[in-house]
Amino acid sequence: MNENHAKLMPSPEWAAHIQDEVLPQATAGLELGTDLLELVAVEHEEDAALRLAGRFTGTNVEVVHGDAAALDYPDASFDTVATCTMLHHVPTRALQDMVLAEAFRVLGPGGTFLGSDSLPSDDLHQFHEGDTYNPVEPAAFLTRLQTVGFAAITLHVSYHLVFTARKE
Repeated sequence: MNENHAKLMPSPEWAAHIQDEVLPQATAGLELGTDLLELVAVEHEEDAALRLAGRFTGTNVEVVHGDAAALDYPDASFDTVATCTMLHHVPTRALQDMVLAEAFRVLGPGGTFLGSDSLPSDDLHQFHEGDTYNPVEPAAFLTRLQTVGFAAITLHVSYHLVFTARKE
């Protein structure tokens, strides 16, 4: 990860963007249940996991050092799984598909998968210089979610991608 990226993410602006713009759009009209995977924050980088764990000590957030493509949770463990602006950090489409499959696996019946991701841009590409940058192609994302097994899929594409999908 480049030094600028490490200093900027997650920023207060990023957190406000997720809270004020992405989550209201992604969760409108949804019943999320009580067990939400995003409240179990899975962080791939050990140092980042340690920093996050310290930051969320005493809260309802559990921070886990792990791999979103190989989660250490039993099948049907969560009512909701969220991936907020992280898929473009997964280096290949095949690994992104593994993340989608893991989200499906750990969701219980009727569970909701929701999230957002950045769309390709020159500015974002420059921002990620020296870091993994593999943006999701919105035109193919519907089929990718269907292939994993998701249904009732909604995609919103504007200056970012916001999606919801259900496990029937």
